[in-house]
Amino acid sequence: MTEELLNQRKEKMMALFNDPTYVPMKLKELAMLLDLSRDQRDELREVLEALEQEGKIVLTKRGKYKLPSEEFLTGTFSGTAKGFGFVTVEGRPDDIYIPYDKVKDAMHGDRVQVIAEPARGGRRAEGTIVKVLERANQTLVGFYQKSRNFGFVVPDNQKIGEDVFIPQGKDMGAVTGHKVVVKLTDYGGERKKPEGEIIEIIGHVNDPGTDILSIVKAYGIPDEYPQEVMEQIEHIPDEVQEEEKAGRKDIREWQTVTIDGEDAKDLDDAITISREEFGYRLGVHIADVSHYVREGSPLDREALKRGTSVYLVDRVVPMLPHKLSNGICSLNQGVDRLALSCIMDIDPQGKVISHEVAETLIRVDRRMSYTAVNAIVTDRDPAVMAEYDGFVEMFDCMKELADILREKRSQRGSIDFDFPETKILLDEKGRPVEIKPYERNAATKIIEDFMLMANETIAEDYYWQEVPFLYRTHDNPDPEKMKKLGIFINNFGYSLHMQNGEVHPKEIQKLLNKIDGTEEEALISRLTLRSMKQAKYMPICGGHFGLAARYYTHFTSPIRRYPDLQIHRIIKENLHGNLTGKRISHYDSILTEVSIQCSQTERRADEAEREVVKMKKCEYMSKRIGQVYEGVISGVTNWGFYVELANTVEGLVRVSDLYGDYYLFSEEKMELRGERSGRVYRLGQKVKVTVSGTDKLTRTVDFLPYFE
Repeated sequence: MTEELLNQRKEKMMALFNDPTYVPMKLKELAMLLDLSRDQRDELREVLEALEQEGKIVLTKRGKYKLPSEEFLTGTFSGTAKGFGFVTVEGRPDDIYIPYDKVKDAMHGDRVQVIAEPARGGRRAEGTIVKVLERANQTLVGFYQKSRNFGFVVPDNQKIGEDVFIPQGKDMGAVTGHKVVVKLTDYGGERKKPEGEIIEIIGHVNDPGTDILSIVKAYGIPDEYPQEVMEQIEHIPDEVQEEEKAGRKDIREWQTVTIDGEDAKDLDDAITISREEFGYRLGVHIADVSHYVREGSPLDREALKRGTSVYLVDRVVPMLPHKLSNGICSLNQGVDRLALSCIMDIDPQGKVISHEVAETLIRVDRRMSYTAVNAIVTDRDPAVMAEYDGFVEMFDCMKELADILREKRSQRGSIDFDFPETKILLDEKGRPVEIKPYERNAATKIIEDFMLMANETIAEDYYWQEVPFLYRTHDNPDPEKMKKLGIFINNFGYSLHMQNGEVHPKEIQKLLNKIDGTEEEALISRLTLRSMKQAKYMPICGGHFGLAARYYTHFTSPIRRYPDLQIHRIIKENLHGNLTGKRISHYDSILTEVSIQCSQTERRADEAEREVVKMKKCEYMSKRIGQVYEGVISGVTNWGFYVELANTVEGLVRVSDLYGDYYLFSEEKMELRGERSGRVYRLGQKVKVTVSGTDKLTRTVDFLPYFE
């Protein structure tokens, strides 16, 4: 059938469907109505399939064709390895189940239109995908398997239920075992696999670094800069020019230090502090990145696209090229640097009594590490104190003020989740040789306290100036989730005071203080964190629940976060008196889009970082099959319980491996209890386990219970 003839027949069929007297019919009934021969039925089927593909009609579960009705919904498709999936519709409490044969050509993450049958008998609603509105996957990353005249790519993403067919000549010479990036040219359908062409060979699956680079590619994190960006940075000098120093507050004589991790290279914040009659003068000096990254330039567009630097186990994917992030914008020791400073006068109770925001010229006297500063302020190590003679008094003053600021935040109800981060050490081939918790110390807390104070001060200042701005907001928790948390912690003898379903951050803080040092601390802390909402960027000052702060922004890391860079521009325009009506309208028009982009790229970076950590943990434990560890039960489900080890690795003990008894799951008590033996496995309980297996593809670790 020609395209012209097909369009004519589609028009005639749509006239029939739009007739008020039409009732839903099957293909056979429509053929009889239209008095078509057997040969013409095939043509009718082609017309109907075309209309269905366009979303103009739908095929019901009973095989009848009709116009999309009020049941026609829009949502996001979540796929599974087995091919079926679920559609999440905003405002609808339950997902819609999509059987394998109703998925059509939708893939995980796609925005789709779906028609749903009503839920019956306590089961979730079932539906059919009518049309894909927006594709989430233009490319996929996976493992290539070559046959004689074609090949397949097995996607790394387990939620993509189909392999991708690669025709002959479209494989770039890849061989079995290569990790590749495939561009999708056909999304397949009910009887056809997706099809694509390989556009990049990442490396062989056994090559060092290929595993992490595969995750970078899978999440669409740009790891190379466009040519126009590289050309732009060629014109940026390596040192501050004399003409750039004019008009700035020169504070090069102030005793100034940076405090970072030993391996940090992008040093974007420096500190000055002094004791004064009124209390303390604290200077938080931030690299003036916006001086070099001008709005609308190729460098700026690429920075917004990336949104944030991504910190992976063996590498950093920076937001800005190294020439800036490790060079002219890094506050390196002994060289002049341009900064944007927040200089705060703080009384002995920790209240900011006045502050100044200024473009400054600084010179860092010493580049300090968290380890060295902690050795001074906590351990009073004589050798380290002698090495940094002349700075010890400065660090003692920092510790003094930081303690005051932390106590002040604590009194208002700021919540401090002190989870140990994971530190993974790799060998020269990228293999994990040690995994351990990376604990915060007094020095890391000092920097956190000072950065928080600067962020709050800047946010409050610009809120009251009523100019366009970007804020870091953290909404109040969902009352239903808080209610469930309250019911659960009652099992441990704790309670949460709520008023009209709302909980004050001070109540969360009280709970965390009560569980401090107990066996259930890690468990309840994690459940509490999961019960809270995600922080995000907004052009509206909505407050920060976790910090119990009315005003909060991100000002202190413009090298690695775009929102900080964005507000630096606004602040500098304001300082120069250039934030006039036209510029205010400009920022009003872009900040919502910027906040959405930055929130999305932040989540993307967090997910990629978590996936890399899970992968390296899995690889590390694969060399320790049969070894016995002690851990704490960190999660309980009807299929088993999760155990977290002291090194932060988490694995699953399956119910099917709990031999000799039948275990019943109690969601209320979050426990599994043996029906005959009475043996209980509950959250927070210490257990011994044996490593029984790992799955690098799903990045999971399996345990067996160990009985002595």
